Amino acid sequence: MAANTNRYSTYTTASVGSGTDSKNGDKTEKKDLWNSMLSSVASGRRLPEKNIILLGGTVDSQREFFETLSNNDLRRTLDRNASRMPPVANSFALGYTYYDVLDADQEDTLARISLYTLTSPSAAFASLLQPLLTPQSISNTLIVVLLDWSQPWKWMRQLREWILLLRTVLVSLSNECKETMEEVMLAWRDRGRGGGTNLDGTTAVPTADGEMDLPVGPGEWEDALGLPLCVVCQNAEKMEYLEKTQSWKEEEFDVVLQFLRTTLLKHGASLIYTTPSVPSQLPTLIHSSLGIHSLLKKQPLKHNVIDRDKVVIPPNWDSWGKIRVLRDGFDVDLVSNGWSIDLDQPFPRPLENGTEDENEEVDEDSEHVAADPEGSTVALYEESVQDPSMDALQLAGRDTHSTALEVETIDTQTFLGQQLKVLDAFKQKNEEAAREESRQKPHKKMDDDLVIDHDQKADARVLEHIGPVQFNMGGIQVDADDMVQRLKERQAFGSSSQPESPTSEEALDSTSHMDTENLQAFFHGLMNRRGAPAR
Repeated sequence: MAANTNRYSTYTTASVGSGTDSKNGDKTEKKDLWNSMLSSVASGRRLPEKNIILLGGTVDSQREFFETLSNNDLRRTLDRNASRMPPVANSFALGYTYYDVLDADQEDTLARISLYTLTSPSAAFASLLQPLLTPQSISNTLIVVLLDWSQPWKWMRQLREWILLLRTVLVSLSNECKETMEEVMLAWRDRGRGGGTNLDGTTAVPTADGEMDLPVGPGEWEDALGLPLCVVCQNAEKMEYLEKTQSWKEEEFDVVLQFLRTTLLKHGASLIYTTPSVPSQLPTLIHSSLGIHSLLKKQPLKHNVIDRDKVVIPPNWDSWGKIRVLRDGFDVDLVSNGWSIDLDQPFPRPLENGTEDENEEVDEDSEHVAADPEGSTVALYEESVQDPSMDALQLAGRDTHSTALEVETIDTQTFLGQQLKVLDAFKQKNEEAAREESRQKPHKKMDDDLVIDHDQKADARVLEHIGPVQFNMGGIQVDADDMVQRLKERQAFGSSSQPESPTSEEALDSTSHMDTENLQAFFHGLMNRRGAPAR
């Protein structure tokens, strides 16, 4: 039994062994096939990742920009968690949020966009932006600068600070990143010029003479940053407020637009005006700039320079000729060269005292800012578009580039001390005037007494000269002066010796006054009558 149990067929063993190996091989092949299929499906379902570096604005304006891009693309579903907007963390330094771009049917996700936000162009934040730019992310990154119509007179200065910060970051990248940026800029420069693809994803049509690339015009792509740039001017509804309160006219709005278009043309950047709660081409411009296109519905990007509050300038569309047409008298060449001078400055720029502000944020309203170089576009812009709050300071001879509105005051105690000196001077002056007046009073009184005494003596001398006046009355010789004196004594005696009621006293006084006046008039008439017979 034992021998039988240990006996086996070599054929059977070989057959069984060969069958087992074949089965293991089939399983391995099937396993590799499934892995490859799953890998292909996973790679097909992997979302393209795009990045937006959002610069400028405030915490609220950045949230508003994010809502404008994401609200229309939220998935329409009963699942509240799926339709909930992701939080926006942009209160401190470098902020972050994200959202998914959905197709026209709100079913398929085209890409996921990550937004990195920064509100202050401080040199201290340059190290936060540098890790975001890698050879893999550069081709999928867009720079967006936010400006606000509440303060359009600060736009050129704000834009210069952001571009200087970006150039500082881009220069410090590795050589591999710089090569990638050069390729990206070449591809962007060829978009819409007869080669490659347009911004909306359509294929560019070759020119009639067979050339694929159109020549670059003057002022175009002279200072490419290495990344695509888009400038968004928010709150365009405040243009009406500027008209009503600041007396802005079409000329001012055209000048602002001409400056923006001329400077952005050097970087190949795009421009758009937006208004809250008003549909615009902002999502189309941003998504097409990132290479995100709908598979179901084509959304062409149209330029607009007619509606002043809905301006849209796509990249590679503008030119010096189109800028000049907007309004005559604008020197495009001067502004373009001045912008190159502005960007040829160190960052952070040295202050007036020779130091650099490396630890503090850039304060545009501070007086301690570096002076603008000669021929600066920023200075030229602020002369053309003046800050209304700076009119008084400009009339006082302040620098036009400074946007500070400060009043220097002295210490309270110093001010009160100065006023005390003024009051003491007035008090001393009044005391001297009073003393002078008191010294002059006795002399004045003596002069008055002398005048009265002199008048009395003159009357006495006259009476002595003419003598007593006498006249004959009924055969009796009467002295006129003696008669007048007696009448006065009688009137005085009558008024003092008879205390009567107010009514009788008034009647007596009036009667005596009348008799006395009549008698005095009678006797004066006798004295003045010439040729009176004297007996």
